[in-house]
Amino acid sequence: MRDVAARLNTVISWVPEQFGVDPDVASGPLSGLRIGVKDNIEVGGVRSTCGSEYFADRVASADAACVTALKKAGGVITSTLNLAEFAVGVTSQNSASGGPVNPWAADRVPGGSSGGSGVAVAAGIVDVSLGTDTGGSIRLPAACCGVTGLRPSVGVLDMTGIFPVSADFDTVGPLARSAALVRETFAVLAGADSAPLRSGSLRIALPWPFVTEDVDPAVRDAVVGAADLLRDLGHSVVDVPVPHSESAQDVVYTLIYSDLAKTHAERLRDEPSRFQSATRERILLGLSISDGQVTAARRHRDVFRAATAELFDDVDVVLTPAMPADVPLLGGGDAVVAQARRMGQLTYPWSLHDGPTLALPVGVHPSGMPVGAQLTAAHGAEATLFALAEQFQEHTDWHRRRPPVRVDV
Repeated sequence: MRDVAARLNTVISWVPEQFGVDPDVASGPLSGLRIGVKDNIEVGGVRSTCGSEYFADRVASADAACVTALKKAGGVITSTLNLAEFAVGVTSQNSASGGPVNPWAADRVPGGSSGGSGVAVAAGIVDVSLGTDTGGSIRLPAACCGVTGLRPSVGVLDMTGIFPVSADFDTVGPLARSAALVRETFAVLAGADSAPLRSGSLRIALPWPFVTEDVDPAVRDAVVGAADLLRDLGHSVVDVPVPHSESAQDVVYTLIYSDLAKTHAERLRDEPSRFQSATRERILLGLSISDGQVTAARRHRDVFRAATAELFDDVDVVLTPAMPADVPLLGGGDAVVAQARRMGQLTYPWSLHDGPTLALPVGVHPSGMPVGAQLTAAHGAEATLFALAEQFQEHTDWHRRRPPVRVDV
């Protein structure tokens, strides 16, 4: 097993020489919390590498809007965190800084693309981290590392100062050990009330199958167990399908990869060898997508969103697994498109939805790795997710588990 120092070297991109707290915000809602920021989110005066050789010496001129909000609330930015190059990849192994590993097991991936953000929270390096999520990049690290992470509703948070993947799908959001701390951080980012909302009796859909019937039995048991607890807590759990979910992943891939190719076409033409191989592979896939395929994918996106809006007229929350299988071993990883598709099989459909999804731990696989689930609600209904997740976490301790490699505080 790699030692702690080796792990931290592949998690943290930058640590300031000294920390400071603005006395004007010393009593803010996030006062004194250690916050790590994914390294595609700009921190003024600090290298902002996006995990890429292309940006190895790039220094941000100003804070991203989300960083400004956290600082004003008293949060202390203690580090920038490693990621998959240009936030593309579900294992985070395609980084110019080297791939971070999972603190639960050194031979497992931490998820991606916000791999460092998941590891830093799980290992106790920070209290809160920021990640970005286009196809699952907050939810997958949360699930793999046994923490809680929010993909907010599309368009509710300011993305200024964040390097883009696909404008139609990009979001920024917090990861923390508990849903309560995720809620408090999101409230700062959104300029909203952070007071907890108590959940009344909710109608929760547990669609089975969701996208695929090929789900690891241990994952299914953990998610069903979560549903059973929610039922015991007074909620209604119903089997309601998510329309068009079986084709959603291909639709999202088409639109994201097309945008990705446009963003990086010049770099691919001029200096292709500077990309990590897995990143280059995805950009090349994007170049093969035609305008007609993009137009068709946009139509499918609109159909999916309309059907999902109707679904949330009938139910309050949808409960699904975060991944269909156990946390993958290192090796192959992002160079194998099939493995990447498998990991993101259940997160990509909710990227096509414009509402929020919260990932949280709901069990332990026989391998010893965390099992994560997703709670999804209508656009703007983050408060409903927080209320339900906080109630769940009051009656479980999955989010309190600590990995064998951690920084004790």
